[in-house]
Amino acid sequence: MKPVWLAFFILAGGAAWAQTATIKQLMLDLIHPASNDIQLFVNRGAPKNDAEWAMVRRSALTLAESGDLLTARGQNFQGDWAKDAKALGDVGTAAYKAAQAKDFATLAGLTDSLDASCTNCHKQFRPNVFPRDGGSK
Repeated sequence: MKPVWLAFFILAGGAAWAQTATIKQLMLDLIHPASNDIQLFVNRGAPKNDAEWAMVRRSALTLAESGDLLTARGQNFQGDWAKDAKALGDVGTAAYKAAQAKDFATLAGLTDSLDASCTNCHKQFRPNVFPRDGGSK
């Protein structure tokens, strides 16, 4: 995945722009794959070469910037939407710094925070995924 278009969003800053992707599309096509990439590298062992570290960096940067994208699209949401989006961005930023330093121990230590940032939001905004009564659907 080459999130070159993401640089446009970063450079555009607060400029008005048409939203191309829905929240669902951001989740399915950017956030979920980026999160999975990081989790897989941690579960399978450290990236073994520069190309694998580059993949981790891209995934982490995608997560870091996705917090802002979600906040921009979630203006009508109640509850902890902004806090949860910030948590995703923060853990993405920390993962990006760890990947830049090729610090696998730090990257591995972030996986619980990454998982929690997703789970906390989904419990509130995707109750069909995490039912409030603790059962599964």
